[in-house]
Amino acid sequence: MLIRRIERFLRETGMTWTKFGRLAVSDPRFVEDLRNGRLPRPATERRVEHFMNIYRGSPTHAN
Repeated sequence: MLIRRIERFLRETGMTWTKFGRLAVSDPRFVEDLRNGRLPRPATERRVEHFMNIYRGSPTHAN
């Protein structure tokens, strides 16, 4: 489930959920909406996964 992967990403990176939404899909309420049952389109899900993979691989954000 996408929200579980996002929640794990937020814990790992310390990123706020509003910042994540802004950076990943230009929607600061995205994570809150998912928490409340919103189902993303497949293309949006791929976009979010891509964002998390790129962010984790970034040398300036690596742990």
